[in-house]
Amino acid sequence: MTHRDTTESRGTGPDRSTERELQEALAALAGGVHAAPDAYRTARGEWLRRERRRRLVLAVLITVVFALATLIGLWVLNQTPTHPGVIFSGTPASLPRPHP
Repeated sequence: MTHRDTTESRGTGPDRSTERELQEALAALAGGVHAAPDAYRTARGEWLRRERRRRLVLAVLITVVFALATLIGLWVLNQTPTHPGVIFSGTPASLPRPHP
C-alpha cells in the first residue's frame, strides 16, 4: 500500500463538507453587511486628520529639539571665562630666540 492509497482524494471526505459549510456561513454573513453611504468619506477624513496631526506633532518636536540644541549651545558658549586667558603675553623674554 502506498501513501497515495491511504490518503483521501481532494474534494472528498469531511474536510470538504466543513469547508463548504464555512464558505456558506461566511457568504451569508457578508451578505448581511451593508456599508454606510458615506463610510469611505468618513474613514478618509479620519485618516487625513490623523496624518495632519502626526505631521504637526513631528514639526513641533523638531522645532523643540532645534530650539533646545540652540539654547544649550548658546549656554555652553556663554560659560567661557570673562577674563582672557594668557595665549601670548607679548614680552620678549618669553619668546624663543633664533640661533645664529
